[in-house]
Amino acid sequence: MERARELMPRVPFYRDPRLRGLLLQVLLCAAIGLLAYGAIHNAAENLARANIASGFGFWNVTAGFDISQILIDYSSQTSTYGRAFWVGILNTLLVAIIGIAVATVIGFAIGIARLSKNFLVERLATAYVELIRNVPLLLQLLFWYNAVLKALPETATSLVMPGGFILNNRGLFTPRPLFADGSQIVAVLAGTALLAVVFNIVAGRIERLQRAIVVRVVVTAMIVVGIPVMAFLAAGGPLSFEYPQIGRFNVRGGAELLPEFVALLLGLSIYTAAFIAEAVRAGLKSVSPGQTEAAQALGLRRMQILRLIVIPQAMRVIIPPLTNQYLNLTKNSSLAVAIGYPDLVQIAGTVLNISGQAVEVVVITMAVYLSFSLITSLAMNVYNARYALVER
Repeated sequence: MERARELMPRVPFYRDPRLRGLLLQVLLCAAIGLLAYGAIHNAAENLARANIASGFGFWNVTAGFDISQILIDYSSQTSTYGRAFWVGILNTLLVAIIGIAVATVIGFAIGIARLSKNFLVERLATAYVELIRNVPLLLQLLFWYNAVLKALPETATSLVMPGGFILNNRGLFTPRPLFADGSQIVAVLAGTALLAVVFNIVAGRIERLQRAIVVRVVVTAMIVVGIPVMAFLAAGGPLSFEYPQIGRFNVRGGAELLPEFVALLLGLSIYTAAFIAEAVRAGLKSVSPGQTEAAQALGLRRMQILRLIVIPQAMRVIIPPLTNQYLNLTKNSSLAVAIGYPDLVQIAGTVLNISGQAVEVVVITMAVYLSFSLITSLAMNVYNARYALVER
């Protein structure tokens, strides 16, 4: 055997596929390293030329600019750039979470309607999908903001509605609840949310409760709603309201729902729902007609067939493209800068213009959106694993 190996002709190293592949990978890594070094060196020279200090020390510098919508305490006089970033992150999360929920509901409704046997319903759903998904999202945002919301009455002629609600082109002003102790409320809500999650995990492992969807939904609602209500009543109902008042130039007091927020939410939800509807339609079409015919033979009603048989099987096809649409909605929220909504991108742009820390601001913004996308993908992948087709 050794003699035979010695007699075999030697293959040049450049003809060995393994060595050639290794050499190409080394060259590729070296090229990427050189490009990265050149980019970093060039950025460092430009910053030094502009007398801009690199690093994240600006994070603790006083911001000095106002933000129209804040979910946490923020002041232009005392809050830092870091605090401003957190405000932008929370504003982006607020739009993304509510937008995903609204787009999912609309998308599933339109997707099911596209398969309706009613001619009018099917045509209207088709027209919605074809119109919305073929018009640029930015144009839709501008339509909702300028043509719909900005056409509302001025402050002097605001619409005063029952219950202390005031509507004008500056937004919807509502009574603001004033709680005695906000930390206790947060603790109760967090506890009930955790308890609801634990209940659903345990119920998912009990055979009798695995398919009892109605029972699980009712119990979850009782936990999420009932426990906070009982805690509120047990504390003596420490709640009062601050009502908005129309001033000379603006509305004072109460809680404000900005028109920029509403326009962004409507635009993102309606636009994304058109794509979700197509994913839902594809998923429903993937279920064999024999499944429906067998359910009809058993005497099940149409809604029961859809809810118990068709949709659970279609979800295996719907979830992957649905995940993409959730990611698109979150990233498309960056278009809020076009209508003045203070999301992460707008606040990051303001910080960049004031501080000049372009590299750091861009890196932070990219890292935040990357984190949003990875967390969303992880959650949807975990959910998808439960509905994945199991081959036997």
